[in-house]
Amino acid sequence: MPAQGRVPAQGDYKIIIMKRYAILGAVLGAVFGGVASYFVAREMNRPVVQEHHNVTLLDREGYPDLTFAAESAVKAVVNVENLSMGRWGNVRKGGGSGVIVSSDGYVVTNDHVVKGATALRVKLHDNRLFDAELVGTDPSTDVALIRIAADSLPTLPFGDSDSLRLGEWVLAIGSPFDLQSTITAGIVSAKGRSLNSGPMDVQSFIQTDAAVNPGNSGGALVNTRGELVGINTALISSTGAYAGYSFAVPVSIVRKVTDDLREFGQVQRAMMGISFGERNEGGLQVIEVARDSGAGVAGVEPGDIITAIDGVPTEHSGALQEYIAKRRPGEIVTLSIKREGEVKQIAVELRNMGL
Repeated sequence: MPAQGRVPAQGDYKIIIMKRYAILGAVLGAVFGGVASYFVAREMNRPVVQEHHNVTLLDREGYPDLTFAAESAVKAVVNVENLSMGRWGNVRKGGGSGVIVSSDGYVVTNDHVVKGATALRVKLHDNRLFDAELVGTDPSTDVALIRIAADSLPTLPFGDSDSLRLGEWVLAIGSPFDLQSTITAGIVSAKGRSLNSGPMDVQSFIQTDAAVNPGNSGGALVNTRGELVGINTALISSTGAYAGYSFAVPVSIVRKVTDDLREFGQVQRAMMGISFGERNEGGLQVIEVARDSGAGVAGVEPGDIITAIDGVPTEHSGALQEYIAKRRPGEIVTLSIKREGEVKQIAVELRNMGL
């Protein structure tokens, strides 16, 4: 309601008229005020609708309203069944979850969900069952791409994991313990998290407190706009069940990996050719440089401190790994290097792994 301004004086006559109709004005004001209050109250009891979904929606009590994201995303999350031959010729079943990323049947999941499979089956949200073919896997990021023979499928649009903020609400959707289409909620607890364990070479996880359990692997991490921002991959627990910490591969990496698998059948891994240690003097200290690598040719030396890449601060190793994992061989990045108290910019051409 706009603030009421001071009425400018326009002569005694005006003042008299206003006094004469003061009572009538009060009555009319009460009537119209009551009507206005009714509509205001009614609007306040409605959920907040953001036309472009730029912010978290709120329900009538003021809590985050996650129904839009849940109802729009759940249809594109599937159950992935891994069938393999046991040691004695028996069929073993395993698996997890997956996310439909194109209407013509491409499904992204985890490498460890499909590993060792002799057959793969996908169960959709509407309970339709399809055999699936393996398109390709990338153990370094624990991402895999499979495909089913179907079209006009519901999909999850890719979001922007780089723009996620600490404390932002997210949903984890998957099939824990074979409970298909299970949805849990939490917040982003950390970004660029490295677990320093497991077979993955690239570790830059989104950490959340959304509950995930065995069977959630390969499922969707979704923002409040119903966009895919990560693939749920791991949890930390002493029992094997959820204990408060879950981790997802950022969609910035997932998208690059799946695009490579579709186009080339394998990931085009960009490398700088350096190993680095923990944060030191505002950056990451270079430990070793491969002589014929892009970094070696560009003049990066052991002992250099990498403070930024393309202007993005390298606050931890996970952030640098994630940045490089999104790039392709042949691209050029600029490192901000601190050496002997001076900061210089060094352009490095990324090369394919092994070259």
